[in-house]
Amino acid sequence: MSDLIAAVATGNVRSAIGVIRLSGEGAVACVDGVFRARSGRKMADTPSNRLVYGDVYGRGGAVLDTCLCTVSRAPHSYTGEDTAELQCHGSPMALAAILAALLENGARQALPGEFTKRAFLAGKLDLTQAEAVIDLIDAGTAAAAQNAAGQLGGAVSRKTEPIYSALLDMVAHFHAVVDWPDEDIEDFEAKNYLALLTGAERELSALLDTYQRGRLLREGVRCALVGRPNVGKSSLLNALLGFDRAIVTAVPGTTRDTVEDVCVLGNWKLRLMDTAGIRGASDEAERLGVERSFAAMASAQVILAVLDASQPVTQEDLEIIKKAVGAAPTVLILNKADLPQGLDPDALPEALPRLFVCAKTGAGLEALSETLAKLLPAAPDAPAGELLTNARQAAEVEAALSGVRAAKAAIGDGVTPDAVLTEIEAALNALGRLTGRALSADVTQRIFARFCVGK
Repeated sequence: MSDLIAAVATGNVRSAIGVIRLSGEGAVACVDGVFRARSGRKMADTPSNRLVYGDVYGRGGAVLDTCLCTVSRAPHSYTGEDTAELQCHGSPMALAAILAALLENGARQALPGEFTKRAFLAGKLDLTQAEAVIDLIDAGTAAAAQNAAGQLGGAVSRKTEPIYSALLDMVAHFHAVVDWPDEDIEDFEAKNYLALLTGAERELSALLDTYQRGRLLREGVRCALVGRPNVGKSSLLNALLGFDRAIVTAVPGTTRDTVEDVCVLGNWKLRLMDTAGIRGASDEAERLGVERSFAAMASAQVILAVLDASQPVTQEDLEIIKKAVGAAPTVLILNKADLPQGLDPDALPEALPRLFVCAKTGAGLEALSETLAKLLPAAPDAPAGELLTNARQAAEVEAALSGVRAAKAAIGDGVTPDAVLTEIEAALNALGRLTGRALSADVTQRIFARFCVGK
C-alpha cells in the first residue's frame, strides 16, 4: 500500500457540502482518530460504503463540524486502496481545520491528481480514462462533457483493444514458429495478415480523424473579432459573453489591446479575442494594438469580421476581410442592423457567410451557432467518447497507424517476416502507450500534473 494522502476534494470555495478524501495505508485508522460516530461505533468496525453520522474533532477535543463519514476498503475503491471520505459543511475554514487535523493524525497533503494517479497505477483506470477525469471536470459544453464521460467509460480502449489484440496475435504466431520449430504450428506467412492490417489501418485512420473535432471540443475555438474602429467589436464581445467585459465608447481606438474571454455558443466553447480596430495607426500604442490584431487573426481558428451595416463598405473593410480569409474560416458580421442600412451587400465577397446582427440588443446572434457549425470540423460518425481530445492521444494513434502502414508496405516489398514484425511491434508499443500499458514515469507525471488537488 502507498503512504496515506488527504485533500479537500471540493476546492477552496464556499458551498453547501465540502468533501475531504483520504487514501492509502491507515486511512480508516486516521479517520477514526478525528471522527466519532453518534452511535459510538468506530469506522474500523463499520462495513464499507455506508454513510455514518457523527462529529469531527480537532486538537484539544474541539468539535470542528458535524458530518457524514464513509470508508471503502481495498481493492474495492476508486484508488484500489483503503479510502475514507468526510462529507462536511462547505466552509473553507472548517474544511481547512479538518484537513489539518487529519494531517496531524498521520496523513500528508495529496498532490494534484494523486488520487486518480493511484487509480491508474492500481489498474482501476487506463490512461485515456484517467485523462477523461480532468476533461470532464473542465468540460465547457454539454458535448465536451458527453465525450469525456464516454472516454471515462472506456470508449477509446474498447475501440483500440481489438486492434491491439489482433496485432499481438500476429507477433505471437511469428515467435511461436521461431521458438518451437518442431511443433505442429502453421508456418508464419506475413501476406496472410494483409487483410487484418488493412482493417487496422482503416480503424486507426478513422480514430485519428476525430482529433481535430475533439481538440476544439475540449480546448475551445480561438475566435478573433476583427474590423475597423467603432464597428461594434467590443459590443459584440459583450453580447456574446452576456456581460460588459470590454469598454465601449464612441471614441475610435478605445480598445488598444486584445481582450480575451470565453463563452459557450451552442455546442462550442469560443475563446473570444476582441482586437483593436484596424486602421492606419496615429500613435505607437495604437500601432502595437493593430499588430496584435493581426497576430490574433493569425492564431485564430475562426474569424468574425465585423462591419458597420449602417455605413458603406470601405477599402479598409475589404482589406481586413482579405487578411481574415487568408488566416482562417471567416464569417461576416454586419453589425448595427437596427440602424438604416448604408452597406451594399453586393460589395462584399459572395462566398463568405454573413449575418445581420445588432450587438446592442443581441438580435441575429442566435444564428451564429449554426453558421459556425458549418465552418468548423463536422462531428464524426462516432459514439461519444471516441473523439481523441489531446495531442498525446493523437500522437500515439498516429504512431500506431504509421507502424501498421509500414508493415503493409514491407509485405508488399517482400521483405523478411522479422522486418514486418518490427513495424507491427512499433504499432503495438504505440497503442500500449495510448492506454498506459507501457508509459514512462515522466509522461505519467506530466499528465497528472494538470489535475486539481483532491482528484
